Amino acid sequence: MEPAPGKTLILVRHAKSSWDLDVDDAERPLSGRGRRDARAIGELLVSRAVQPDLVLCSPATRTCQTWEGAVAAGANAGDVRIEPAIYRAWVPELVSLIRAVSESVDTLLMVGHAPGIPDLVEHLAAREGGSDLWARMEAKFPTAAVAILDVPGAWSDVGKGRAHLDSFQVARANT
Repeated sequence: MEPAPGKTLILVRHAKSSWDLDVDDAERPLSGRGRRDARAIGELLVSRAVQPDLVLCSPATRTCQTWEGAVAAGANAGDVRIEPAIYRAWVPELVSLIRAVSESVDTLLMVGHAPGIPDLVEHLAAREGGSDLWARMEAKFPTAAVAILDVPGAWSDVGKGRAHLDSFQVARANT
């Protein structure tokens, strides 16, 4: 029996949110910079020719607006699902969500929050000594950060140290 082909997991921390409004945390919208950076996320995905089969997005306003901004810049996905479990989730909950994804999905993108998304990258990706990617990610995993992981095998087998950190970039608008 041949091993299952590899998967691609894209983990995105939402773009910069605004603190100007007196609203619940889940309702905070993106700031002006956040809206521009959300578009930069879309431009990054397009430049890398990455098109997720499935997007799992936290229901928070800022995460939904992040994906909407990426789409406005040309990003595209086969299916987009708002996933309430992502909001305020820790690594075990996020891993469970990934393990439940259909094997027909080759590329999965998750839009979420800190500390869940940064901690998930650290949990899933095998640490490789001297990697510039790791050094930059450990220095800071800011808003609009995008980590792309290569996941060998099936989503159901996702676990600690079983993925490879292929890319870590912070999408920033030029203006």
